[in-house]
Amino acid sequence: MTQLAAVHGVLPDHRYPQAELTDLFAEVCRLDDTQRRFLERVHAGAGVQTRHLVLPIDEYRTLKTFDAANDAFLTGAVDLGCRAIDAALTDAGLAADDVDAIIAVTTTGLAIPSLDAHIAGRLGLREDVKRTPIVGLGCAAGAVGISRLHDYVRAWPDQVAVLVVIELCSLTVQYDDRSATNLVASGLFGDGAAAVVATGAGRADGSGRGPTVKATRSALYPGTLRTMGFDVGASGLKVVLGTEVPELAERHLRRNVDTFLAEHGLSRRDITTWVSHPGGPKVLEAIESGLELPEGALGASWNSLRRIGNVSSASVLHILEDTLRDRTPQRGTPGMLLAMGPGFSSELVLLQW
Repeated sequence: MTQLAAVHGVLPDHRYPQAELTDLFAEVCRLDDTQRRFLERVHAGAGVQTRHLVLPIDEYRTLKTFDAANDAFLTGAVDLGCRAIDAALTDAGLAADDVDAIIAVTTTGLAIPSLDAHIAGRLGLREDVKRTPIVGLGCAAGAVGISRLHDYVRAWPDQVAVLVVIELCSLTVQYDDRSATNLVASGLFGDGAAAVVATGAGRADGSGRGPTVKATRSALYPGTLRTMGFDVGASGLKVVLGTEVPELAERHLRRNVDTFLAEHGLSRRDITTWVSHPGGPKVLEAIESGLELPEGALGASWNSLRRIGNVSSASVLHILEDTLRDRTPQRGTPGMLLAMGPGFSSELVLLQW
């Protein structure tokens, strides 16, 4: 048994309405009238009302190089990561000295030494803390991180492991890229972080806020490498976002979920609560359709998309926290946490509330 003792999401202090971010992007990318009209349509259709940015909006006008963006990433990521872990440990009734392992996840910046080393020093984690950085799994990585927490505390049931997920998507926007993909991405992604504290069977006492993890499943879809991700170049991280993502979600998820659940004597009808990465409106609609979910089953995901946008790997953890706070499931019932990301891939986590 893996007990998720606490889940805590944090957001940067700088919050802006979608229309103001549309104006900013049109300005810094020097869009012509036709491009501006397209940008306004895709931003309006993204299902996002507000987003949080790691920097004040005026600073993006002068952020022209990969060096500058990545410097801002390191500063902002460490600050947000420390805030998230500190709050999650407090929620779990634990201290920094209790942490035996830290898993740090990101896709939106580079850090060597990795983020976990920077955060460990800032928070005062023990010198013998085990560190695992995970880079490049994109939107799926929040769910993957929980899976790796589960693996760790199954092997070390008397220990405490912490997952921290940090994504600063605003720092990856390419100002010289006027492609439809970049314009769409500029209206969808936001910044944020989240932390999860997990304890193994030797420490879990059932008093944690979160559910227990019963099992996990990964799926990698052959021939889909160019569906989603980043191209890395001199100007930084250039988004790759294929139009086939919703179709892949609708085509593959039902089979993956049904096979996974059947191995545990369950079906989709048994799942009382779904915690899904939001993707975007078309992705959420594809998940609802593919899994034949009842109306409102992904309400927390739609609400999160409206409030903070798609925060890549951190979104599913924010939605898990929202679910625990606002839609507390009935104790003892099964739940499913899921996300899809580069690879192209999906990650499933079977929960018990």
